[in-house]
Amino acid sequence: MSSKEFLLQRICAYAKQPINPDDDKQVSTLLKEQFNILLPQRRDFNQSLQDATSDHEILRLLVQYRLMD
Repeated sequence: MSSKEFLLQRICAYAKQPINPDDDKQVSTLLKEQFNILLPQRRDFNQSLQDATSDHEILRLLVQYRLMD
């Protein structure tokens, strides 16, 4: 199992549902509805994830996952 697959498993475990971490809309909806995390408006979605003022573990996992591409 690759580290990217492992990160995907951890993200889905935190989300308690399957999720595509590369889908900006799906990630944004999940963070807002399930974790009450609102992302700051940035030019780039990845930058919004990195600049979020929450220390929630799922944000760290999402950033790591998306940086692996």
